[in-house]
Amino acid sequence: MSTCIYIPADTLAIALGADEVAASIASIAKTRGLEIEIVRNGSRGLCWAEPLIEVETKSGRMAYGNIGQTDVDGLFEADFLNGGKHEKFLGLAQDITYLKNQQRFIFKTCGLYDPCDLAAYKAHGGFSGLHAALKVTPDKIIDEVEISGLRGRGGAAFPAAIKWRTVLGAKAAQKYIVCNADEGDSGTFADRLIMEGDPYRLIEGMVIAGLATGANAGVIYLRSEYPWAKTMLDKAIAIAKAANWLGNDIQGSGKSFNLSVFVGGGSYVCGEETALLESLEGRAGIVRSKPPLPALEGLYGQPTLIQNVITLCAVPDILTRGGAWHQALGTGRSTGTMCFQLAGDVKFGGLVEVPFGQTLRDILYEFGGGTRSGLPIKAVQIGGPLGAYLPPERFDTPLDYEAFGAIGAGIGHGGIVVFNENADMRKQAHFAFAFCAHESCGKCTPCRIGAVRGAELLAAETPDLGLVHDLCEVMVDGSACAMGSMTPIPVQSAIRHFPHDFNVRQRLAAE
Repeated sequence: MSTCIYIPADTLAIALGADEVAASIASIAKTRGLEIEIVRNGSRGLCWAEPLIEVETKSGRMAYGNIGQTDVDGLFEADFLNGGKHEKFLGLAQDITYLKNQQRFIFKTCGLYDPCDLAAYKAHGGFSGLHAALKVTPDKIIDEVEISGLRGRGGAAFPAAIKWRTVLGAKAAQKYIVCNADEGDSGTFADRLIMEGDPYRLIEGMVIAGLATGANAGVIYLRSEYPWAKTMLDKAIAIAKAANWLGNDIQGSGKSFNLSVFVGGGSYVCGEETALLESLEGRAGIVRSKPPLPALEGLYGQPTLIQNVITLCAVPDILTRGGAWHQALGTGRSTGTMCFQLAGDVKFGGLVEVPFGQTLRDILYEFGGGTRSGLPIKAVQIGGPLGAYLPPERFDTPLDYEAFGAIGAGIGHGGIVVFNENADMRKQAHFAFAFCAHESCGKCTPCRIGAVRGAELLAAETPDLGLVHDLCEVMVDGSACAMGSMTPIPVQSAIRHFPHDFNVRQRLAAE
């Protein structure tokens, strides 16, 4: 009987040598006459332990972390095929504290099997949400989404059901579902992990959205920096179509839904939904004026539902377990779980899925373990490059949309980047302006010119912060989209919380 060894095939693990580890294990096992089966699974999101390999034993899946090619001989000597102890032995995978203390639903099966193994996906409850959706009317599907309180996980946190019902009510011969997988925020990788490690969950969520809105075609708008995700999505789509979970007459229901992947051009602003649509239609990614809303006139002028990856991946469980189940998770209007991603100077970087309501301090220390350098944390940026910089005094803020909004911050896509005491917050504020200047689509003057002027102001030996403040007001009030209106958030938060880094003392305290 062969022993099953799981070796991740996601981008990070591959970059850290997982392919070479797999080849070495296969070669040594063959030399020793040992029967093994290597399964290239998705990542469990423990970035700090990659490549993380797991061995199926009588006691369960034993994990070994940070395995390199030079460790393979030692693993065999330690009898790792039977769960033998080794200096990189982490114990049962399910008992690793980092995983055990999470409440995973969206990522509950990511990393358990070959991402494109359709039978394994179904064995773990896959397509049960779609099965339920096929039995009810579109209104009933949207009712469950509304009860669930699901809000967009891409940044704006807009109630999903409102978008869905708007598209359903729109009169058109053709409607579309567009998945915004242009994951460009700093410190974010949840979309990549799910697309590379559990692509059928995204496919299932998109088909359900199509059934709910009357759309029979979908497109995944994928960022160009994710070539491996493209490979996995294309393979999963082909398998799902061959098994009749996509295409015409899905599972004999008479309903159809076709899906394709579109690779974007590498522009950050294409994360904005109308710029994304322009790019999809073959034009430069420049934001459109609203109205009309994409839900009424979107892709090729047709009603279009645009949601990001994690939002759509929450949908299958809502249909399986019911909207009330999802609504009971989290706190207040922030329902369900959020997939936070830890990066920067943090000891245990990776993905953490927990219900809304835990504090930022919990995520940073109970999961992240503090800084990798051992230095005190000076600031944390959450919500991407246009998110606020928060000092330690704000770390006890509950992670929910309203609580963060009250302190002038946002959760965004859940990316958390940690900075130690050596960080220069004036440089970080300057970076926000410079980033906007580089990534602006150029349509509106406040964003196009304001970001350039802001960078110039903060490059001065003693910046005029009053003028910076005035400029930020213009950008907030006059920009055509969130790119320009959100750029002042990291700038003003850095000035507010770290005034000494700007060669001034409390200059804005009275404002």
